[in-house]
Amino acid sequence: MKIILFSRPQVPRTAGELRRLFDALGAFGFDYAVNEEFVPTMRELAGIDPGPERIYGGCVGEQPEGTVMVCYGGDGTLLEGVHRLCGAPMPVLGINAGHLGFLTGAPSDGLDRLFGQIAGGRLSVEPRAMLSVGGDFARQPDSLLALNEFTVQRHGAGMIAVETYVDGQMVATYHGDGLIVSTPTGSTAYSLSAGGPVIAPACRCLVLSPLAPHNLTMRPVVIPDGSVISLRVRVRHSEAFVTLDNRTYPIPPEASFTVRRAEERIFLAVPHNISFYDTPLPAPAVRRVSRSAAEAEREGNWREFTDFSIYIFIFVP
Repeated sequence: MKIILFSRPQVPRTAGELRRLFDALGAFGFDYAVNEEFVPTMRELAGIDPGPERIYGGCVGEQPEGTVMVCYGGDGTLLEGVHRLCGAPMPVLGINAGHLGFLTGAPSDGLDRLFGQIAGGRLSVEPRAMLSVGGDFARQPDSLLALNEFTVQRHGAGMIAVETYVDGQMVATYHGDGLIVSTPTGSTAYSLSAGGPVIAPACRCLVLSPLAPHNLTMRPVVIPDGSVISLRVRVRHSEAFVTLDNRTYPIPPEASFTVRRAEERIFLAVPHNISFYDTPLPAPAVRRVSRSAAEAEREGNWREFTDFSIYIFIFVP
């Protein structure tokens, strides 16, 4: 059985972590391959040299049946790793060694148990929908697929306008910072930060989430995933760009795009004891306030803020 390992140089790790990772691979007899960007870190931190036959570049290429891609990092690492598959129907497992873990749900402190589940075929595989995008890119993307979202965003101080149509019917013209078109998988990413809903991965829908709209009535919209979304971008006093997941591309001042659910899917491998509703998130670092709430109330200063806490005082006559 083979493991395709993907990680990024900026993911924080120690020599001990890397040795435990490769010791676990060896303990279960896995063959493996690693992406070329990860190799210098392996050599410098852990003294491990995989050899040229175990290094891959832009695409993983054809692999034996039963191969699993393991992305070691955060959600951004998994998004980048997914595009190295180049359409190969290979399960992708995320080990959370980064900051955010909606997609990389497996903890990094249980590698033996995790690789034991892979060896025993005890991973659940969840198909995840992707987006297919076509339109006026100033520079043609390597891939027109996105797992999380496609966004149109302003670059500069001025607003942009995004005319939005669903199946040929006008939905709205969003004046503001831009628009996010999100899959259910991406509903826990940028769309969530923009006020969009969290959607379970099995739901067959897409989300339109405006970015800082200059209108109080503009809110996220959920549409069927069989819809075809047409976007027309108008720019007057600013520039604009688009993103496919974590890849950024410039666009001309007047650009149009078509977004639909892709025929291709990603197969996300999940340990049997972890579900979408058990997503492990890092605990916020709560800072203590310097004064008590009672002291703030006595002084009439009811706006006592910390990084993660807000005191609200209600005065009852």
